[in-house]
Amino acid sequence: MQDDPKTLVSTDWLAAHLEDPDLRILDASWYLPSAGRDPKAEYDAAHIPGARFFDIDEISDLRSDLPHMAPPVEKFMSRMRAMGVGDGHQVVVYDGAGIFSAARVWWLFRLMGQDDIAVLDGGLPKWQAEGHPVEDMPPVVRDRHMTVRRQNHLVKDVTQVSAASKLADTVILDARSGERFRGEADEPRPGLRKGHIPGSVSLPFTEVLNEDGTMKDPEVLKAILAERGVEGRKPVITTCGSGVTAAVLSLALERSGHHNHALYDGSWSEWGAFPTLPVATGA
Repeated sequence: MQDDPKTLVSTDWLAAHLEDPDLRILDASWYLPSAGRDPKAEYDAAHIPGARFFDIDEISDLRSDLPHMAPPVEKFMSRMRAMGVGDGHQVVVYDGAGIFSAARVWWLFRLMGQDDIAVLDGGLPKWQAEGHPVEDMPPVVRDRHMTVRRQNHLVKDVTQVSAASKLADTVILDARSGERFRGEADEPRPGLRKGHIPGSVSLPFTEVLNEDGTMKDPEVLKAILAERGVEGRKPVITTCGSGVTAAVLSLALERSGHHNHALYDGSWSEWGAFPTLPVATGA
């Protein structure tokens, strides 16, 4: 794979840059409740040297009833300052699944106008499988100011997604499993209807990943996306259950060279809860 400090870097790249003074590493592990895993406990037991724990549920907009919505700018800035992450830093974010929740934090940094962030390809599993070091000590943190300029074009709300669904001028990519997309499987969050946003296209996030949890090569991604109608400068909106795996598709779009994309932050947690919004089922 080709390392790109603005999208995706390999374990070899990270190992070579581990001692860089301006490198900051974030463990953004997060799991669905059904996984029965405690990401903070796993981080405390073993993380990449120097990594800080990024709590996706806490560094969010707690005023919203929806899960882990993007936080207000001021909250993001204060949390990053407290973690010692700021201007001039190259950030690498990883998770304990391979590529799952780390992409959400990559997208969140971009939303806040910070581009020097990359996801670790293959995440902690690949890092450990290759025998790279881990530690259980908390990092030494020094405050660092971060300049934030929110990039509103990178996020969509329910009104904008509803309009895009009606106009059919945007490709809406759904990262959930095919069974959930078609309405054949229950949603992991209770009380949500089954199905998908009318006019949206199914692209389970696992299809842009290899079996070892790394991301497929850009040319392969381009072909997968073209099959779903992604071409030229046509706008794309990514969606999923709660805005986490949608970001995996956002990362895949960016890697493939398609830059005109935004993420529906509320995703199915919002759409599936509103009885007035239309729902489609089947393929």
